Amino acid sequence: MNGVSLGIRSGSYSSSDKKQLQSDVLLPIQTPSTTKTKPYSKMFKDKEKLFRWASKFAGRKRVRMSLLFAISAAVFVWVLYVGRDKDQETHNGLKVNDSLPLNNSETPPMNEVQTVGIIKRVSFPIDVERTEVRVMPPQPPSYFLGYTLPPGHPCNSFSLPPPPADKKRSGPRPCPVCYIPMKDAIALMPKIPSFSPVVKDLTYVYEENLNKETEFGGSDFGGYPTLKQRDDSYDIRESMNLHCGFLKGSKPGHGTGFDIDDNDLVDMEQCRGVVVASAIFAFDDIQQPKNISEYSKRTICFYMFVDEETEADLKANDGLEETRKIGVWRIVVVRNLPYTDGRRNGKIPKLLTHRLFPNARFSLWIDGKLELVVDPYQILERFLWRTNATFAISRHYKRFDVFDEAEANKAAGKYDNASIDFQVDFYKKEGLTPYSEAKLPITSDVPEGCVIIREHIPISNLFSCLWFNEVDRFTSRDQISFSTVRDKIAAKTGWMVNMLLDCERRNFVVQQYHKEVLALLAQMAPPVINPPPPPTSSRSVVR
Repeated sequence: MNGVSLGIRSGSYSSSDKKQLQSDVLLPIQTPSTTKTKPYSKMFKDKEKLFRWASKFAGRKRVRMSLLFAISAAVFVWVLYVGRDKDQETHNGLKVNDSLPLNNSETPPMNEVQTVGIIKRVSFPIDVERTEVRVMPPQPPSYFLGYTLPPGHPCNSFSLPPPPADKKRSGPRPCPVCYIPMKDAIALMPKIPSFSPVVKDLTYVYEENLNKETEFGGSDFGGYPTLKQRDDSYDIRESMNLHCGFLKGSKPGHGTGFDIDDNDLVDMEQCRGVVVASAIFAFDDIQQPKNISEYSKRTICFYMFVDEETEADLKANDGLEETRKIGVWRIVVVRNLPYTDGRRNGKIPKLLTHRLFPNARFSLWIDGKLELVVDPYQILERFLWRTNATFAISRHYKRFDVFDEAEANKAAGKYDNASIDFQVDFYKKEGLTPYSEAKLPITSDVPEGCVIIREHIPISNLFSCLWFNEVDRFTSRDQISFSTVRDKIAAKTGWMVNMLLDCERRNFVVQQYHKEVLALLAQMAPPVINPPPPPTSSRSVVR
């Protein structure tokens, strides 16, 4: 045979196969065999004939092998060259590198899976196999982790100046607050929610047929949970079902008591960013916010809840029309109020804002007697986002102890004294102690509850629900129940409330008098005494 065989032989060779193999290729050098062989002279002659035969054809076979090698090398280089060109055409500028973008146009979205083409090359046999490797981008953080202002920012070194030395005015007063510019505050609004320790999912008790078998307290609006159910609500778990007002009806505000028109409910569900809420029950004056940017007027929901009596007064004196708006406030009329006590009715939009606005992310509650004078985005940035807090409320300007607060409420006739004593004694048996420095970093047990700043996440919603349940069971004086709810939740989760200074709160809200107080002050004003006429001149002559 004159050709060169590249076929692959398998199995054992027969004697004829051995002869064919010896005539086709040059055998490799063999190692000495230990088996019995032919006599030396005979073997030497056979090998000498084989050597002469191989030398005769060696030249032509080497040329063929060299040619085969050259062709193989050319094919290999061609595969590399074509594969590289195709790679460049398909993936122009593509780099698989954690520190570089994966294309030349723009960084892909964080949640997009990128597909990277890779060509796998082999030499023999020639085979190009294209596979796909799915490169997952780095996962974005699941929760808002806070931020720090850049070095050198004036708010980093800001400190409160000493109070003015005005002995004539010893009462509470506002103090400076370092807000950042409006556009910066908007830019720093978190894109994702904050972390909610332990509790991740809340559902609320619904009872069409109320079970009123409880030890004490409760209402048709908030239900009648037993003390065992109350204790269970403080056993913080990942998923919880608890009382949180609006016990009857298909959804909050619809057949639940504190009923709201369907059109208003639909609009309230559309609020998905920031809500500013307030309420007036018993025809008071509406305070219009000041220093509110046009951007905030477009993007923030301003809602004022009023009763039917106040609605009639607004129509008569303030020009409330079909638009249901007065200034920036959207007026929402509430019917079928569940309580006879106006203060207790006011606790519903104050503490259950997250239920009335189920899709809102942040809310700012201000009492109806307050005038807002700072843009809500700046307030949220200063007291929530910058401090990485989810609930902020100011401490009382004077009192820090619940026992002192209870005595002050009794002295001022804010509620029935026996009910206040019963509530404080109940908390005392649960472990309530007077406030002292031993409770630090907690700075106070008594809030000034006229302003609440919060993010609507499960842990802050849980706090709001449990705080409302205490108000529903005991007295409506929410300052007395605040610290009990806060400390029970903190003991299980480590979650804390940001208690800002009272003077900081007074920086962004100004307290106005209620309409009835203004009327009373007008009645108490001393009568106007006109000055006597000037004396006539003695030189004047009467003719």
